[in-house]
Amino acid sequence: MDDKDVRVKKVLMVAFHFPPQAGSSGVQRTLRFVQHLPALGWQPLVLTANTLAYDQTNSHLLADVPAGTVVRRALALDTARHLQVAGRYWAAMARPDRWMSWRWDAVRQGLAMVRAFKPDAIWSTYPIATAHVIGAELARQTRLPWVADFRDPMAQEGYPSDPRTWQAFERIEATAARQARWCVFTTPSAACLYQQRYPQAAQRMMVLENGYDEESFLQAGALDAPRLLATDLPAVRNRPALLLHSGIVYPSERDPAALFVALGQLAQSGAVGPEDLMIRFRAAVHEDLLRDLAMRHNVQALVEICPALPYREALAEMLNADTLLLMQASNCNAQIPAKFYEYLRAGKPLLGLTDPAGDTAAAMRSAGLPNTARLDNAPEIAQALQQLLRELRLGQAARPGLSAIQQASRTARAQTLAQMLNEASSEKSP
Repeated sequence: MDDKDVRVKKVLMVAFHFPPQAGSSGVQRTLRFVQHLPALGWQPLVLTANTLAYDQTNSHLLADVPAGTVVRRALALDTARHLQVAGRYWAAMARPDRWMSWRWDAVRQGLAMVRAFKPDAIWSTYPIATAHVIGAELARQTRLPWVADFRDPMAQEGYPSDPRTWQAFERIEATAARQARWCVFTTPSAACLYQQRYPQAAQRMMVLENGYDEESFLQAGALDAPRLLATDLPAVRNRPALLLHSGIVYPSERDPAALFVALGQLAQSGAVGPEDLMIRFRAAVHEDLLRDLAMRHNVQALVEICPALPYREALAEMLNADTLLLMQASNCNAQIPAKFYEYLRAGKPLLGLTDPAGDTAAAMRSAGLPNTARLDNAPEIAQALQQLLRELRLGQAARPGLSAIQQASRTARAQTLAQMLNEASSEKSP
């Protein structure tokens, strides 16, 4: 059959995080799918929020949105910023999240997009739960097949802490389990959790991990992965090793307290000093927490706290660091930070402070990266830091394997999503 005879299908993509939103690595998942799906026979139609809804904006990723992409921005207000009175707001106006107002105009505009462009499927993505509310309603009214991209678990033990918000999350995920053609998760444990929670929908629970964008790395100055890994790792001598954490430091999910305890102990004993190590926190958001910890443990000389960089400059910094730092608490064992895949592509040694029983540690082991310690265990962290420094001085620190890097590209992830969309559009919704 002539390629001209093949009809390009369309997918309506409901995503809160989309350029120029800034401050969340989650924007990359939708953006890169939008880039790669057209080559796989799917034309994205993006339904997102107006920029007023975003805490932070940055225009540098707007250039990555392919020319001609249909993007509609529905009215959304942040309850905490726009609807408070005297510093307070009605809790019901922030369930399932602070952007619940997005639902009304998004459904209206989404239905108009369905009439105008006649998409073949609907895709919505968490972690803004309202996106699934919108996706479910559009699918209900149009009877189009729906792919619910959960990424991470929603209703968990102790999260959300507000019982009514937890119930709202549970209703949303139950609707998706009942109505969506596919429910998609970024880790095996998350998919397994939902297969057990909703056994009647277990066959429709799929894993589609996060990834990295190869073109962005090449534009940031990276060698292609085979040449990068063929280059010997230089030994770190006569200068401090740079250990980089790029991204948000969450006080609970990525609590750095034990790391600073370990640093303080190593500094006090003379085992590690400013001539040996510098830990740089880039775009951590919770900078005051880091400064307080550094002062409390007297390790200011070992820590840098730096502001955010444009995306490709942040990638270039990863490429130039000696080693990279990943933090993930045991309460997130069914999650893998999206940053992990960019760290993987950077081809550098990695120190993972995480639970050995979690998916993050499993992903590190699978990639050939053995340097781990529990995030809440200062003695383990101190030992791991010293071991890593010894390996860096000898140029012998472990780097990720080539196959692990190649499998994690956004191009490969988009191919999997296209296959899901093909199956969904060829069948009726459940």
